Amino acid sequence: MATNGVALSATQRRVLVALKRRGEATAEELAPALDISSSAVRQHLSALRSAGFIAARQERGQTGRPADRYHATDLAEPLFVATDSSLSLQLLEDIEQEDPELVDRVFERRRRRLVEEAKDRVEGKPIKERVAVLTELLDAQGYLADSDTVDDTHYRINLHSCALWAVAKSYHQACNAELDFIRDLIPDARVERVTHKTDGSHACAYQITVQN
Repeated sequence: MATNGVALSATQRRVLVALKRRGEATAEELAPALDISSSAVRQHLSALRSAGFIAARQERGQTGRPADRYHATDLAEPLFVATDSSLSLQLLEDIEQEDPELVDRVFERRRRRLVEEAKDRVEGKPIKERVAVLTELLDAQGYLADSDTVDDTHYRINLHSCALWAVAKSYHQACNAELDFIRDLIPDARVERVTHKTDGSHACAYQITVQN
């Protein structure tokens, strides 16, 4: 894959995906999941860092040399955006200049369309299965999504990338529509956003609590 004039190898993309799923990690922590040596991981991390897709901080407080802990940068977000994304930041800016209230209606219309498209896939299914379907749908949209079963009444959907990052940084409506999309398809549970990328977290996470 090539982006911003930089071609990523298949292994470099795997390293970047693994890093985004963890949020932050050292080369030694990534190596077992990737089934390659720590030194090989460090080489790929160095290339990704030179390209601007990741950054690092030194973890102090341990004996010996401080470990480099890596995390993805904003430049990595477009790598995971679905190619058929229909939202344009420039178009939204033009709409806002013409009619600020129309921006809200655009996001509302998009949310309703996505809910309508997904409704048949979740209808009649238990919450656990709906969480799995929603995770699959969000992953296909470019959110690098996965989910966890905390216990019988608590689930969590994690979005390690943002398919609308450029838009979400400027328009909170994008994030609100994302939350409402999940709530609309799991109306019998309480859905809360517990971490948010726009607040500096490595992922957006939604906690889903089954209502008694």
